[in-house]
Amino acid sequence: MDKFILEQIDTIPHLEALLLVWNSRPKEWSADEMARSLYVTTDVAAKVLRDLAQRGLLEEAPAPSGRYRYKSGKDQDDLVALVDETYRRELIRISRMVHSKAPSAVRDFARAFRFTKEKD
Repeated sequence: MDKFILEQIDTIPHLEALLLVWNSRPKEWSADEMARSLYVTTDVAAKVLRDLAQRGLLEEAPAPSGRYRYKSGKDQDDLVALVDETYRRELIRISRMVHSKAPSAVRDFARAFRFTKEKD
């Protein structure tokens, strides 16, 4: 679970957006709705939603909605449920973990060079 947070979650708004979408599924979220819930600008919320979708955690609803929903999968569901439970219990530890990471630009650059196993 810690590895997931370190590799997939860039900021607290990313984590809280994922958990909001997870806990409200199957609801679809717009950037405006997410911005109001996270107390961030619509531009920041839109970027967070796009980032989570690029990582396969959310999916964009059919066009032209501009809305996002949780992308379900058995292993992912179990992992996000664990993250949700742990974040509620260990808010300070998880927050410190997210805040202590390298800046997202550095992580994005490193991700570009990560080798992954090809799927059959």
